Amino acid sequence: MNLEGKKVILFDGVCNLCNGAVNFIIKRDKNDVFRYASLQSDVGKQLAAERGVDTSKLDTILLIEQNTYYHKSTAALQIAKQLSGGYPLLSVFLIFPKLLRDWVYDIISKNRYKWFGKRDNCVIPTPELKALFID
Repeated sequence: MNLEGKKVILFDGVCNLCNGAVNFIIKRDKNDVFRYASLQSDVGKQLAAERGVDTSKLDTILLIEQNTYYHKSTAALQIAKQLSGGYPLLSVFLIFPKLLRDWVYDIISKNRYKWFGKRDNCVIPTPELKALFID
């Protein structure tokens, strides 16, 4: 898998909110920065394990940049920095303590299935989007 120069987003593939977020990012990733894998996929598990992250205890998005990774609010804000439009301005929230940012993130994360629903299986990308997903 050649990911040179790409940042990888690992997401909960059965979560409607997470899938919606990935679609949102894809539409605004004008510089083709990101590649995607679900946390449930073999490659998602492998990439997480290589960084010492236990996917069975994970309820967050992960952003992997070479040897570094971000999770929770920091991942979301680091992703926003790369999007087209005004979204990079959201990175100003990085000045707030991680504890506060993650508190808000955790509330949404813990309720995501109740508020947004859950799928039985991971979404299969359309043929046009398949190249953006790693497997």
